Amino acid sequence: MQSQKKIAVVGAGLVGSLLAIYLKRAGHRVDVYDRSPDIRTVEFSGRSINLVMSDRGWKALENLGLEQEIKKIGIPVDKRAIHLGSESLNYQYYGKEGEAIFSLSRGILNRKMIDLAEAEGVKFIFESKIWDVTLSTATLHEGETERGEWHDLDYDIVFGADGAFSRVRHRMQRQSMFDYSQDFLKIGYKELHIPANADGTHKLDKNSLHIWPRGEFMLMALANLNGSFTCTLFMPHEGLNSFEQLKDQETLEAFFAKHFPDTKEVIPNLVQDFFKNPTSYLVTMRCYPWAFKDKVALIGDACHAIVPFYGHGMNAGFEDITVLVEMMEKYGDDWETIFDEYQKSRKPNADAIAELSYRNFMEMSSKTADEKFHLQKKIEKWFAAKHPEKWKPLYSRVTFSHQPYSEALAEGDKQNAIMQEILAIDNIEQIWDTEPIEHRILELLK
Repeated sequence: MQSQKKIAVVGAGLVGSLLAIYLKRAGHRVDVYDRSPDIRTVEFSGRSINLVMSDRGWKALENLGLEQEIKKIGIPVDKRAIHLGSESLNYQYYGKEGEAIFSLSRGILNRKMIDLAEAEGVKFIFESKIWDVTLSTATLHEGETERGEWHDLDYDIVFGADGAFSRVRHRMQRQSMFDYSQDFLKIGYKELHIPANADGTHKLDKNSLHIWPRGEFMLMALANLNGSFTCTLFMPHEGLNSFEQLKDQETLEAFFAKHFPDTKEVIPNLVQDFFKNPTSYLVTMRCYPWAFKDKVALIGDACHAIVPFYGHGMNAGFEDITVLVEMMEKYGDDWETIFDEYQKSRKPNADAIAELSYRNFMEMSSKTADEKFHLQKKIEKWFAAKHPEKWKPLYSRVTFSHQPYSEALAEGDKQNAIMQEILAIDNIEQIWDTEPIEHRILELLK
């Protein structure tokens, strides 16, 4: 057990709430500040992408004995359902039989995490605007406005869990030797909605991630417990087939009739949702260092915001906590070493999942409709079943294992190079599951 510290967590999102539970169980006094109202008292819609929990996230919850509580509010998803424009569906299973990610509503999960943290004795202070932090003393500065009067909140340690546009990180950026970059995609997103049937059932298969891949743009849908689906339209902000072009009801309806004809019956409020909900931006943010001495540390999106196409923003943030807690158990009260070892362990893996997430947009929007890509996945699955000790597909490494993201990325690149050689073999479509192909892959693995 560590010596008790007075700790502030800035940000009451998923990572901040879970971190607070860990810190409280480690014997610390924990206050969580958030500038928004209590999410449990407000309507939550309009700019959300449903979350998917995978093995890394579950591990962080299992360590606290909370995984069953969260599984109750999720839906297992074991495959992609690819909508190719006609009525036909193409299913791509994620892993081995029984392996699934879980679809979770961000709002419902966040409310649940705050309830669980409060039950542990964590104090939440909502509608509290933290504008700055004095790094050397872990003092937060709170006030109504950025240029108005502030008052000081003194702590032993401060964690910045306040997202991609973190105020805590903003202070750290003003140090010398602090590296920072942010890259916005030219693609944005908008939330749409598929309601439940009259009897409360789902209009589409609830155990699939539904994807309508259309190259530069795509539609995606994940199920909710109440029979509805949260849909997300990803497309460029400007140019051909962009948000810029969809300015009125007639243009929008014509666009969906052309590109997503099978959604007409399932998205009845398309026009209303489209023009009511905001168009949101997608950013990748990298920075380093993540900590200041033994006083302040960043965690989750505050130090590694990523685009959502691998479904690992939350999972990566939860894995940050797993690693931080391992360092707390290893180094006791030496918080400077705890923070240093935590950031050194996590930084390469945060960079790797950022790269994987960016690449996965190309896979979901274009390759999922490509026959060669389908064949590659079939070959990989077939070979992995015969030689599980020699081949684990990249998706399984990232989603159904705890292998460091950086290692998964490196192994995935090697495997993809091998697959490109195999796919170039004459007549591969007819001979992909034969002994010569198996032997050739084994040779290439040496």
